[in-house]
Amino acid sequence: MPSRRFTILAADRSSGVVRRATVSIRPLAIAVAILLATPILIGFGAAWKGWNDVADLRADHRSLQIENANYRQATEALAGQIQSLQAAITDLSTRSALDPNLARAMNRLPAIVKSRAMGGGSTPPSKEFELSYTRTLSALATPDDTFGMLRSLLEGLQTRLNVVRRDVERQNALANATPSMWPAYGWLSSTMGIRRDPITGGPDYHSGLDIAGEKGQAVYATAAGTVRHVGYQGAYGNLIVIDHGFGLETRYGHLLKYLVTPGVKVQRGDTIALVGATGRATGYHLHYEVVANGRLINPLQLLTQKPTGR
Repeated sequence: MPSRRFTILAADRSSGVVRRATVSIRPLAIAVAILLATPILIGFGAAWKGWNDVADLRADHRSLQIENANYRQATEALAGQIQSLQAAITDLSTRSALDPNLARAMNRLPAIVKSRAMGGGSTPPSKEFELSYTRTLSALATPDDTFGMLRSLLEGLQTRLNVVRRDVERQNALANATPSMWPAYGWLSSTMGIRRDPITGGPDYHSGLDIAGEKGQAVYATAAGTVRHVGYQGAYGNLIVIDHGFGLETRYGHLLKYLVTPGVKVQRGDTIALVGATGRATGYHLHYEVVANGRLINPLQLLTQKPTGR
């Protein structure tokens, strides 16, 4: 069907000139349609872009939710580690506290006994090592790097605390094994060293302390340990020997009666015997010796605590 045409006349009244313009209806309709459709197409394009942007935002939101959940879990794990470290520090501060008198006695033990008690072990991370971690944190690029570094730091601190806890346990074990308590009430009638023999009157080396007292008075274990020997032994008379570990041993002689048997574990202050005068003795008293790593040492340097019988 042929396209309709329209003629448009434009007349100039002043000059009388008439201008004609012939317009085809189809191109005009197409132009008008394009003109009217352009805003609609622009609107659809903007809406499509908006839908895409919203979809991207939703995907980013889901990604952030997952990431936040991971960070939350990591934070809770770090908080748990921190609480564990705080509890360990509190526990260590409580367990490492020693009675001053007992600490003085421990310090007077031979070096070989103390080194045997502490033993070897891995060296805990140094302060410089921890500071290097702290300085590195400022240079990390992402939160994941920061969390990873913090986990490593906390694990290092936990390892260090485990080493310190082990040392505190060994310290406390040595403290319990240190013969620091007087083994009986009474008065010191003879010290360790050269003296006049009370029987022959000649020179004599006395290997321990003599604590004079009444017949049947209690004799106390001076530290925690295991009874290794109970029986009559020459000049000692009735003798008890306690093994305290770490190369430490105590001997109690001239006893009237035993109150323990071999293999029994005792604690400091436990009553183990009664004062007597058996063996080579001129009166009722307790003969007391301390052996460290196979050698006799002067008990007086360790006796810092009064008897606390049980």
